[in-house]
Amino acid sequence: MDYCLSRSTVLFPHLQITSSYHAHDCFPRSTTLASSKSRSSSLVVVASAEAISSLNTPLEPRSLPGKFLSGVLQNQRQLFHVAVAEQLRDLADDRDAALARMNLSYGSSSSSESCLHRRIAELKERECQIAVEDVMYLLIFYKFSEIRVHLVPRLSRCIYNGRLEIWPARDWALECIHNFEVLEMIKEHLTTVLGWKPKSNVTENWATTQIRRFQLGQIYAASILYGYFLKSASLRHHLEMSLVHTHHDLPSSNVSGFWSYGLKDLFLGPNCSSQPTSLGEASSRQEEKEEKKLRCYVMGFDPDTLQRCAKLKSKEAVNLVEKHSCALFGDEKTGLLETDDVISTSFSSMKRLVLEAVAFGSFLWDTEEYVGSVYNLKEN
Repeated sequence: MDYCLSRSTVLFPHLQITSSYHAHDCFPRSTTLASSKSRSSSLVVVASAEAISSLNTPLEPRSLPGKFLSGVLQNQRQLFHVAVAEQLRDLADDRDAALARMNLSYGSSSSSESCLHRRIAELKERECQIAVEDVMYLLIFYKFSEIRVHLVPRLSRCIYNGRLEIWPARDWALECIHNFEVLEMIKEHLTTVLGWKPKSNVTENWATTQIRRFQLGQIYAASILYGYFLKSASLRHHLEMSLVHTHHDLPSSNVSGFWSYGLKDLFLGPNCSSQPTSLGEASSRQEEKEEKKLRCYVMGFDPDTLQRCAKLKSKEAVNLVEKHSCALFGDEKTGLLETDDVISTSFSSMKRLVLEAVAFGSFLWDTEEYVGSVYNLKEN
């Protein structure tokens, strides 16, 4: 039986659900790298195989841009975001140029030439997709390094004498990136997927428990999607609250104007009333909205809203989750779960894995928005 984690529908069918909102600019928009070509060629020297492996991540860069940026990240960190912006622009230009040549060739009388350009465009698009996934992965790695947390390496490197232990846990660093309401929902998630008790003592946290490798991989992948969903939902909640405050400060005539542009459906969903009839009514609704916590807000989602918030928006993001999960839990050479062995571990180590996965999903949301503003990602 093929236990590869790259099948999303097997891992998390209930979470295959798109956010329609744009992120804050979570990554600095750097100016064009001066003398980029000459600078790049001088930096490529540091992107050796030894430098790449020192990142100690489950997934290693496969493309030349990925290997180049890995070297920049390790040796000239201050130039990383500048180099990322330059690489994304180059990848977008390369792909667009190949597609343009393909489209021009359709007007050519030679069918063989058209086929050649189409094949070149397909290969270039595939090459660029692999490179963009590498760029996204390194941006996520950078976000983890900002909070001084290392991604868990391949599980095979963390198992000693048949027991999986992840140390140091760095739980507090992985928790501090979330606000209080999101953190409360993450704790509920930990209880649901692991049976973790918030008030458990040290003995209970480090007691030996057993879990199948494939099941742990499923929990990890689903937790990435949960982190992605929480980031999307919390931003949507914040935007809706901001809109309610705006309505409270506007004259009633302007409030009705906002609704006429369709903002009702965009932010509040299709089931709300068409417009507030008075400032007093708007004020009371505002107070009700402010009392609504994130958990209650999410529980009130209709199926369409839930789908928009929880579905990975791009094919590149889907591939990244699958490949990272396979690299982490699979065989070091094949990336497949060839054996569904039983792993001895502790609740503390499993909690560390889930917290990392949730943070990975949150960072993925930020990264996808940033990269998508420069490079046209494929819609999922």
